[in-house]
Amino acid sequence: MPDLLNQDDHELQNYRLKIDELNDRLLQLLNERAQVAMQIARRKAVLGLPTFDPVRESCMLDSLAGKNQGPFPDETIKGLFKELFGATRNLMNVDRRRKMLFSRRHHQSNTVIEVNGVRFGTDSMVLIAGPCSVESEEQLDAVVSHLAKCGIKIVRGGSFKPRTSPYSFQGLEMDGVKMLRRVADRYGVAIITEVLEPALVSAVAEYADILQIGCRNMYNYPLLREVGRCSRPVVLKRSFGATLEELLLSAEYILSEGNTNVILCERGIRTFEPWTRNTFDISAIPVLQRETHLPIMADVSHAAGRRDIILPLALAVKAVGAHALMIEVHQDPANALSDSQQQLNLSEFDELLAALGKDFMNNGPEAGAEYEAVQ
Repeated sequence: MPDLLNQDDHELQNYRLKIDELNDRLLQLLNERAQVAMQIARRKAVLGLPTFDPVRESCMLDSLAGKNQGPFPDETIKGLFKELFGATRNLMNVDRRRKMLFSRRHHQSNTVIEVNGVRFGTDSMVLIAGPCSVESEEQLDAVVSHLAKCGIKIVRGGSFKPRTSPYSFQGLEMDGVKMLRRVADRYGVAIITEVLEPALVSAVAEYADILQIGCRNMYNYPLLREVGRCSRPVVLKRSFGATLEELLLSAEYILSEGNTNVILCERGIRTFEPWTRNTFDISAIPVLQRETHLPIMADVSHAAGRRDIILPLALAVKAVGAHALMIEVHQDPANALSDSQQQLNLSEFDELLAALGKDFMNNGPEAGAEYEAVQ
């Protein structure tokens, strides 16, 4: 009996050695296959072809099943190779992202963008505030004068307003841009405003310090390319149905044209939840910071669509380390021509500043002194 056991153990050991040998061969073949697949992906990128070819993948699976002689059933073989195909696609995507201009693998340190003495991309969070829409010079003067006293160095205001309904207020267009510039110069602040189409980029850039690409235009590739040829910093907002990868690829259009001053903006995505205007994807901020060197901004006003939760969302944005925060402020929100329900009034904005603390602004020591004087 002991001799038989020894014989069985010896035979079992041979089988194990055979399995190890096959594993080594499989590993070598898997890596060799991956290298060839990545070469294919790089060639497709040069030719402008998509990486994933579902027809080709289906044909390969059918061919493998036809050659299968067992003992694995055809469906098991297909399942194993589907896993292999998926892992290879992930490897291709990582390799592709590494070469992208937006990628932290391409550029490891944070990009820092300076506008009017404030710096986006540092450890300090920049605050941008202002009305949803430019309505009149009197309205702008009331809001901007207050914001400037609080130490705000960059003011937002929309003059081109793409609205869901064609009958809603569409903005004052170039007259509004010029009006915003006049008031901003009066109080020494910079301005950010939206541009809607390629033909308007140069005209708006003549007056605006920062150009904004709204969520509806995140996929407007001619517009992205045009602002990419412009020297102004660009805030690119995530579309309400866009993945983070799609947002980064939209940024790549701008970067590829030579404009490296791009700020990404999370402003909520559309879900089934009706109690907020959008669902604020707070996790997008730290995820993006891992993937890209570009500064990350959050627009909590458009995410929430309601003023009563702006403060806790702003505190959350500060907690996760966003580089900038954008808030809508109006001197009389109830009578605002657009988005009245999500704009803070001046006293509510002061309460938000007090809750955030004066150390949040990357605006220099003189701004903090002005803020203390206002309080």
